[in-house]
Amino acid sequence: MSQKMIKKIVATSVAVTLALAPMVGSACTSFTLKGSDGGLIYGRTLEFGMPLNSQLAVMPRDFAMKGVGVDGKLGTGLNWSTKYAVVGMNALGLPMYADGMNEKGLIGGMFNAPNSAVFQAVAPAESANSISSAQVVTYALTNFATVDEVKAGLQKIKVNRSTIAAYNNQTVAVHYSFHDASGKSVAIEYLKGELVITDNPVGAFTNDPPFRDQLKNIGNYVNLSKVEKPALVINGASFTPPSSGSGLHGLPGDYLSPSRFIRAIFLSDSVPKAFTAAQMNSAAWHIIGGFDIPPGAVTLPASNPYGGGTGGYEVTEWSVVANNKNMTYSSKMYENTNIYTYDLKKMDVNAKEVKYIKLDKPLSTISIN
Repeated sequence: MSQKMIKKIVATSVAVTLALAPMVGSACTSFTLKGSDGGLIYGRTLEFGMPLNSQLAVMPRDFAMKGVGVDGKLGTGLNWSTKYAVVGMNALGLPMYADGMNEKGLIGGMFNAPNSAVFQAVAPAESANSISSAQVVTYALTNFATVDEVKAGLQKIKVNRSTIAAYNNQTVAVHYSFHDASGKSVAIEYLKGELVITDNPVGAFTNDPPFRDQLKNIGNYVNLSKVEKPALVINGASFTPPSSGSGLHGLPGDYLSPSRFIRAIFLSDSVPKAFTAAQMNSAAWHIIGGFDIPPGAVTLPASNPYGGGTGGYEVTEWSVVANNKNMTYSSKMYENTNIYTYDLKKMDVNAKEVKYIKLDKPLSTISIN
């Protein structure tokens, strides 16, 4: 992406004084791993066709939040005070989360779904009980402790179709994934104007199509196995695989959302179940490497809805691993391979303002001579 285009994007975002920004992922992928000693490990990547300039944001309890109403203005929607402290990744320095974990171990993220997401038609008279689609993760993480609470709580409010000026005056078309400390996972979607809640038995999540369609697709890959295949015998002749890896031969390796979904399921399910949470944490980083999009591999024209209307190429802007066993939230940025870890056990849950941490330290290397 040219410097001229980057400056244009930044200038546009600065001009938007409300908490309205295209905080969506594009070719995003997530998965979960359960440690044998309890707890859940969550891994996730975020890709987009324009720089989101994400920072780590730490939001305290009892912080006043203003909901975006149907008119796209702060305060005309549902206003609330945060019940739980949250840490996670935002975009453009704004107090909204694209991904995060709260002090109770609830983890949530938004994932781009421009081909299927249609939010509720909210009348102006109901605006005060509604929020923007860009606020759902923030609302859930600051109000709920479990997946069951998310499922019940989101049925009591509306998610409106308010548009965002910096996003070509479009609604942020996303769907959502949540996971709690007990290991439960759920997909939250708004399809054809209705809230659709689907339990997630596999823990993985990507983009379009709707989640129930993704689940149906799993049956097309029943032949895949982490166990190596024996030689094929035909008329007495034996044909051995050319190398190891025969069990997962046919695992889709492209960047389409259904392909990444299947890959995330099989790679995460292949990790030995005896691994502790600490071992699962390490394994999560290795799995994430299979979804990292190198620059130029996915190039989008401006007309593509997954590019945010700007065109350019997608990169993995950041990856995260959240561990609700030891309550850490770790991030790795596109610019280098440093892993930044925030310990929620040490956070000041009663701070008076949102703290933003720019993850831009120089690359750390270890000299061995």
